[in-house]
Amino acid sequence: MNEPHRACRWMRGAVLALAATSAAALAALPPPTPAQQQAAADKKAKADAQAAKDKESLAASMDAVSARWRARAAAQGWKTHAPVAVAAAPAGASAAPIAGGGPAGQPQGKLTPAAAAAPIQSEKFGTAPPSEDVKSGPTKSVAAGTPPTVQKGSPDASKK
Repeated sequence: MNEPHRACRWMRGAVLALAATSAAALAALPPPTPAQQQAAADKKAKADAQAAKDKESLAASMDAVSARWRARAAAQGWKTHAPVAVAAAPAGASAAPIAGGGPAGQPQGKLTPAAAAAPIQSEKFGTAPPSEDVKSGPTKSVAAGTPPTVQKGSPDASKK
């Protein structure tokens, strides 16, 4: 009767010893050698160069599509607006968007006096008119098995 308990204890002890040795082995990894550091730096430089090349290729492709669309639009008499020039980010600039000093971009996280004085417009609170697509009342119930029909007075989709 004690035999299964001994096997269980032995197995539990072996698992604990294995976990302790593997944790110690992972914690004691040596720092990378200068050759490994150089290889990682070379790999990062190649990846950065490829990313820059891909970015330039994408920009050229988008410019070509835009130019083709503008030429076609002008030929068909469509109204177009002048393309907007986008300035390149300065070297070393972060890709993260620029945010305000506080929550929601407000200075120090507080509303400005003009924002605090503005009236709140909300359909939920009844301080704004309801949207056009809001139902005027609850849907009328029909008997089970009734085929779908068009109700008189329902909004006409062609008027929207």
